[in-house]
Amino acid sequence: MNIIKFIGAGPGDPELITVKGQKAVREADVIIYAGSLVPKQVIEDRKDTATVYNSAGMDLEEIISVMKDAVDNNKKCARVHTGDPSIYGSIREQIEELKKLNIAYEVIPGVSSFLASAAAIKTEFTVPGISQTVICTRMEGRTPVPELEQIERLASHKTSMCIFLTVGMIDKLVERLLVHYAPETPMAVIQRASWPDQKIVRGSISDIVNKVKEENITKTAMIMVGDFLGEEFNNSLLYASHFTHEYRKAKK
Repeated sequence: MNIIKFIGAGPGDPELITVKGQKAVREADVIIYAGSLVPKQVIEDRKDTATVYNSAGMDLEEIISVMKDAVDNNKKCARVHTGDPSIYGSIREQIEELKKLNIAYEVIPGVSSFLASAAAIKTEFTVPGISQTVICTRMEGRTPVPELEQIERLASHKTSMCIFLTVGMIDKLVERLLVHYAPETPMAVIQRASWPDQKIVRGSISDIVNKVKEENITKTAMIMVGDFLGEEFNNSLLYASHFTHEYRKAKK
């Protein structure tokens, strides 16, 4: 019996889908893809006979119906999500419905937009001595977040933060970040990371709102905040000549 394959298509650049994900797309008889965020080039290499559905205009019941029909007819089905399906991918609800129907599935990971955003500005989240923790979160909008995950509470850790789905409320976000972060804390906003029309805005908590509005960025953007974006850094011990580890002895 064929199984449903959830695939992370990556952040936008068609070359950033994994080899395994691309293979699953090529072999699929039925493709359901998030057309509002996944470029068509990602599924361009599909079979000529493959049936394609854009999930942007479908509800959960319709998506599951297509999946079930594919499996019932012994067809391979690829469910293509943007970025990595485990982060704001809404795959849990699909998986639970597949379980009810005893339909097998697997998840093929992809490159998340927060990783593509770091690559776009050529930075490292986990700078030794500055931050060793990355928080991926969002501010509540139409979708609520748990009380313990309010922005102010997370900001108190002053770690590297990646804030999804919030750029349209960036003024409110900044107000809440200032509860714990200093105004001069660096920020970056990357719209459509890895796409041809990618935009990068850099600044600080004190001036990022105006810069983002000047660029007319209102959606599809990653917000990054923390001292990892600043000029200060420490070298890691990994390559330090005085540091011994399993594969190398320290130099005297």
